[in-house]
Amino acid sequence: MQLFYNPEISENAENFFFDREESKHIIKVLRKREGDNLFVTNGLGTIFKTEITLASDSKCHVKIISSEKSEPLKYQLHLAVAPTKMNDRFEWFLEKATELGVTEITPIICDHSERKTIKTDRFDKIILSAMKQSLQAYLPKLNEPIAFKDFMKLQKPEGLNLIAHCEETDKKSLKSILKPNQNVTILIGPEGDFSEKEINLALENNYIPVTLGNTRLRTETAAVVACHSVVFANE
Repeated sequence: MQLFYNPEISENAENFFFDREESKHIIKVLRKREGDNLFVTNGLGTIFKTEITLASDSKCHVKIISSEKSEPLKYQLHLAVAPTKMNDRFEWFLEKATELGVTEITPIICDHSERKTIKTDRFDKIILSAMKQSLQAYLPKLNEPIAFKDFMKLQKPEGLNLIAHCEETDKKSLKSILKPNQNVTILIGPEGDFSEKEINLALENNYIPVTLGNTRLRTETAAVVACHSVVFANE
């Protein structure tokens, strides 16, 4: 099954059309024709089975045949991750975390961050592509980049709030602290790790320090490991 995306579809819609870019892809690249079926999600949990009624490469029209609502996750996973120096590594993390089942991502700018300016347009496209490729009905939320200290000021949802850092201090194993059906927020620092000031600020805000294993991981690897650990704990 190939999955398409259209955020404008409402639950009670009977038909809709794709924008020019998606229409061109469907008709010119995939060579779909009138009468062909397409599966489409609105990113909000519903997958629609549709039939092409007008095979136009500028405005492809479809009618909805049926729809199926996916069960929402019993947990929410928010990864706040410092963007890596090499952009492709952060993009790799976005792709893999989306495939695994992250629900929210926030790029955080830290004291040791080598990249201070982030453009999220391409990030949005990578997350969307990964959602469609992995046949998921929920599109993860990507927040605008924010300074670490400002992230600490945000109201934290109920659940487990964790910070993974490399300092030789007392830390719990992530595996040992996770429980099913629990909202989790995990902070992952830059290549140079969180600063001592940032770690102390997180502790003051009741974040629990955790370790992801016995080896030192790259930022993007640590983020994917953390994501997989949470997903695995909920299977």
